[in-house]
Amino acid sequence: MIRQPYSAAREAIVANAIREVANELRLVDVADYVAFIKLESMASIADIVESAAELYFMPGTLRLGHGGEAEVHWSGSPRIVLDLELRPSGATVYFTLALQDRHASVEVNYVAFDEPSDDPEANSALLERALFDARIRKSLPAAAE
Repeated sequence: MIRQPYSAAREAIVANAIREVANELRLVDVADYVAFIKLESMASIADIVESAAELYFMPGTLRLGHGGEAEVHWSGSPRIVLDLELRPSGATVYFTLALQDRHASVEVNYVAFDEPSDDPEANSALLERALFDARIRKSLPAAAE
């Protein structure tokens, strides 16, 4: 997939916004993710994502996208990749969240704005503000604290 310009900046915005949700998702036993993915029980994973998100975001803001992937090998730590969608007011972000034993990472695949600006930096600022507004408990981003 061809990455959009400004993906790196938007990945940082998304990663910061969902940091607590990713921590909640990492509390689920990796064997459960593997079983749900292998058995194609995406509804179970969608419930897990929704339950983790409801602690931090307004309903419907974060949800499972098209599925997930479990990378489990005889050596090394497992890696769970979830296809997610963020839908704050004014924007939709399609991204993957990779969960591993000690960290998580975000890869933004596409961002669509309802009313995009000609200025990509203004769009990124709009995304950051929309994600902040979609939070249940408002707190400043880690970089601003």
